Amino acid sequence: MGNRFGSMLAVIPDLTSYLNDAMASDAQLITSSVIEKCKGVFMGLESLVDVGGGTGTMGKVIAASFPQLECIVFDLPHVVSGLQGSENLKYVGGDMFEEIPPTDAILLKWILHDWSDEECVSILKKCKEAIAKKGKEGKVIIIDMVMDNEVKDEEYVETQLFFDMLMMVLVKGKERNEKEWVKLFSSAGFNNYTITPVLGSRSLIQIYL
Repeated sequence: MGNRFGSMLAVIPDLTSYLNDAMASDAQLITSSVIEKCKGVFMGLESLVDVGGGTGTMGKVIAASFPQLECIVFDLPHVVSGLQGSENLKYVGGDMFEEIPPTDAILLKWILHDWSDEECVSILKKCKEAIAKKGKEGKVIIIDMVMDNEVKDEEYVETQLFFDMLMMVLVKGKERNEKEWVKLFSSAGFNNYTITPVLGSRSLIQIYL
């Protein structure tokens, strides 16, 4: 998180630990749904980088479920320091605004809503560079909220609005509707996308070069 909140995490170990635990709990909630309902998303891939993957809760499950995949959990150095990988999973420290390891696919789970539009475009351009280095047709897999103004379920709408306000208060980000997402994709050089609303208030988005 490139903001005051994110800066605090690097210097306050307990706060970093609490955040990692919270992110791991969130990942556990949605990982089973992703594997069960969206298995085809990972079929045919040889490599995947989980950007901002924290301690690897989701990356571990993906690596175990798809042994053909070489998985990298990519996060800030102080987050992944000392963590042990497995035969097809490893941890790499770095900065997604500088460079992302080359890969067939990139996973951004609950990441882009933390950032402004300009920063999201920068992140997506780095994703594009990482995919292009492999010389194959790749994709970015995004798990995030897609605000839907046509939804009639009041509780669903309230949840979306709550998270939108939370992102504005804590960080520089926001929740986005489909039109706003598409604008980001286009600005970063991605021409095609699909949205699958299968994860409660969140959707699985795939974007392609």
